[in-house]
Amino acid sequence: MKNKKIIKKNHEFQTIIGKNKSFKNSTFVIYYSKNKELNFRYGISVGTKIGNAVLRNKIKRKIRSIVFDIIKNDFNAPFDIIIIARKNLLYKTFEEVSKDLTNLIKSVK
Repeated sequence: MKNKKIIKKNHEFQTIIGKNKSFKNSTFVIYYSKNKELNFRYGISVGTKIGNAVLRNKIKRKIRSIVFDIIKNDFNAPFDIIIIARKNLLYKTFEEVSKDLTNLIKSVK
């Protein structure tokens, strides 16, 4: 079954980032735009400066887990969101990262 809540295509990433609507903190940068499908979609980007492929995939799994918890708690806004992780994420606990990301996503509303 295809997951329609994940943004994977490069042109979709570039379209959302090109709109220059963003929120940021020390851990994440979030770009967002309103979508026409009336459901929440997200994409995750972790740069190569953060670490090797194993570490980047581990970070993506953590971010997906946090986003899933946010969606599960009745967040269904019609937005496309690109989440870009910053290097400061490596020095924070899971709870701190979760709090930072939750606050940013909720500020999109």
